[in-house]
Amino acid sequence: MTKRISDKNRRLLHTIFLLAWPAILQEALQTVVQYIDTAMVGRIGANASAAVGLTTSMTWLVNSPPFAIGIGVLACIAESIGAGKPEKAREFGIQALHFSAVLGVGLGVITLAVSPFLPGWLGAAQEIRRDAALYFAIICAPMIFRTFSIILGSVLRGAGDTKSPMYANLTMNLVNLVCNYFLIYEPQTISLGSVQLHLPGAGLGVVGAALGTAIAYCTGGLLMFLAYYRNPLLCPRGCALRLQKPLARRCLRIGIPVALERVSACLGQVVFVSLVARLGTLALATHSIAITAEQAFYIPGYGMQAAASTMAGNALGAGDQQRFRTVARFIVPITVGLMTITGGLLFAFPGFMMSIFSPDPQVIAGGVVVLRIVAVSEPLFGAVIIFEGLFNGIGDTRAPFVISIFAMWGVRIIGSLVCIRLFHGGLPLLWCCMVADNTARCLLLGYRYRKGAWRSRFVHE
Repeated sequence: MTKRISDKNRRLLHTIFLLAWPAILQEALQTVVQYIDTAMVGRIGANASAAVGLTTSMTWLVNSPPFAIGIGVLACIAESIGAGKPEKAREFGIQALHFSAVLGVGLGVITLAVSPFLPGWLGAAQEIRRDAALYFAIICAPMIFRTFSIILGSVLRGAGDTKSPMYANLTMNLVNLVCNYFLIYEPQTISLGSVQLHLPGAGLGVVGAALGTAIAYCTGGLLMFLAYYRNPLLCPRGCALRLQKPLARRCLRIGIPVALERVSACLGQVVFVSLVARLGTLALATHSIAITAEQAFYIPGYGMQAAASTMAGNALGAGDQQRFRTVARFIVPITVGLMTITGGLLFAFPGFMMSIFSPDPQVIAGGVVVLRIVAVSEPLFGAVIIFEGLFNGIGDTRAPFVISIFAMWGVRIIGSLVCIRLFHGGLPLLWCCMVADNTARCLLLGYRYRKGAWRSRFVHE
């Protein structure tokens, strides 16, 4: 019996590894490219970093609806496969095409319409408003490619294919990197020994960074579409590409709470950034760069989340509560352990991380303080990521939505307002409120898992 259990656990760990490593590698490569991208913009100056960073939270908000629909489709596809119904999984994939097209057009129109006014709404300094508005408009122009990339990536992961999204995102990020180099900077000459190379450059600055990102989005969307059509389980070739309302409604029942949660959280991020912006351009640049620097240290969490969601959905399809509990019992401690290590590294080397992106000593000094503050919460954030992945995988999305609203608005935003208005606090106090947000979410999601309210999802109608 012990040997059988041990063999079963080894197989489970093997499955987790097979699903997680491409997602972890994808997150790592994407973060490396984003690091280089931010460093390129940072070399232009603090104003450029602030202009780009100002719209980051708004970009997260725009990505929320396609991300949420992707979660809904992923859960339905993973459940169908777990139940041994591959034809149903293919039909859910077809619904994803409709969602991608509608959201791509709708979000594209809305974002282009608001882009001229957004920096003013966020309270940005006058000197960065033009660049921030142009940056946001340009990266949102190819929105339909972005929605196809996000939603079809989730479709593929729901079918257990985490490698294709990894390759597509790797190519997209490399395209972004190359385009940035030639679009941001002026023409320059480099010397390799006795050989001099004259490199072209458009010298477009922040606009060049935006064009590089837009071209990368187009590339990613096309590659993800091709990967979807080449997947033997999902390929819709020969099928009627019609919208099936019952299937679409099922995806929406799961996805809408996620969308509301993401929109609420991202609106909270937008408000949070606007509060930071009122501290001045230097504080905004420090905040934007520190947020980017932190991203590398929760790579393991989001990589493991992909495995957690897919395996949870498979367990739901098979009607196996014990398998769900076993997945959680393994994947939560592994992720917390990994992010304890990454959090320790972030605490030890914050100055090095900040210096990658900016030569400004004031920006670096401010970043050291806030990164050490957030480093202590990395293990808790790892648990939050996995609990969200587990609940999303079985379509249990309503309670996490309520928890997220409470933590973001009740803890982070109200706490930040109190810190600014009553205590006249600076950026470090605001980041303490961010840590309090993560802590509250971890405790509440963990309590909900232990309470077992998710079991109702395994009772099929």
